[in-house]
Amino acid sequence: MKATTKLLQSIPVDELTGAISVPIYQTSTFVQEAPGVNKGYDYSRTGNPTRQALENIVAELEGGKVGLAFSSGLAAIDAVLRLLQSGDEVIAVDDIYGGAFRLFDKVYKKFGVNVTFVDTTDLTQVFNAITPRTKLIWLETPTNPTLKISDIAAIARLAQQLGVCLCVDNTFASPAGQLPLSLGADIVVHSATKYIGGHSDVIAGVVVTRTQELGDQIRFYQNACGAVLSPFDSFLLIRGIETLPLRVQAQSRSAQAIAAFLLQHPLVAHVYYPGLPSHPGHAIAAAQQQTFGGVVSFVLTDDSVEAAHAFVTRTRFFNLAESLGGVKSLIAHPATMTHASIPAERRRLAGVADGLIRLSVGLEDTEDLINDLQDALSASTYKGAPLAPQLNKQDIQWHRSN
Repeated sequence: MKATTKLLQSIPVDELTGAISVPIYQTSTFVQEAPGVNKGYDYSRTGNPTRQALENIVAELEGGKVGLAFSSGLAAIDAVLRLLQSGDEVIAVDDIYGGAFRLFDKVYKKFGVNVTFVDTTDLTQVFNAITPRTKLIWLETPTNPTLKISDIAAIARLAQQLGVCLCVDNTFASPAGQLPLSLGADIVVHSATKYIGGHSDVIAGVVVTRTQELGDQIRFYQNACGAVLSPFDSFLLIRGIETLPLRVQAQSRSAQAIAAFLLQHPLVAHVYYPGLPSHPGHAIAAAQQQTFGGVVSFVLTDDSVEAAHAFVTRTRFFNLAESLGGVKSLIAHPATMTHASIPAERRRLAGVADGLIRLSVGLEDTEDLINDLQDALSASTYKGAPLAPQLNKQDIQWHRSN
């Protein structure tokens, strides 16, 4: 059975009515037959049939034992971090999502959980950072926003040998693009707001564990701390999952063409996209990912905040907004938007330049998106650079095929 067929067949038909869509059980509580005797549910924070259906589906998607749904991606990350205790140490990817950095640095640090940020694309740096107190390795691959690629299988082997838990934030790749648990990771997290939801209409997070034991531990914190996903939002994620493979494939194809277009443009200094052979992580990405993803980042020849701000306000089809993974294309300036909570020096050391621009490629026509970027670049004369030449349709077709 092919992956897409397996996915769609994993979404249950309602046993009671035959409804082909999962029903929304919009209830806070459930009537009990006697004290402690119920039909499997007693209170919707602890368990809800719509959320349970979603959790089963995401576990199936990632090839894990237990799936858990939360009210946001950060709530999902927080639930994983609650496995730690004072004195424990974490090794985290240096090019980390700003919200995750804030959680590590401003919340858990004061409780005695110490985090070391390293370039996880270098296995030696990961190994050298591990101490007897290290309990967790935290990866994002591809990273946000420079799209660094870490070798999940290699780091998983190292973690297993040293008895360290490996968690992979799989948001950028999505389950349609990468399966970290099959490569040896212990836990996968997602901001399901992004590709899993896919329509920019829900805030959600999910956790999937490789073992029942880990899943039961995190489920305890899900219930005890209460940051659960609502029934309606669970329904929205299930609806998004139904088209996930098709969306990710189409977005990845467009992103590849856009990256190739940007790569040859005289006003673009650098392009970050793992689908480009020039990307340092291209070979690893090709081996561990099914697609190269729908996010492209780049830096203009004028690497300044002012130039980036001017550019991101010129596009028509790329809407200036935070988030990614939706059907509509978005553009963002990480240094002053998604990663503003990270100190400037640390941000730059991780490779997030002041002028870096991030694109989330949607489902609009690829040619229209390329023309949009071309028009915005043509209006640019940063640092005396010449106006960019207009590309005709034949040029665009050539860049699509190269």
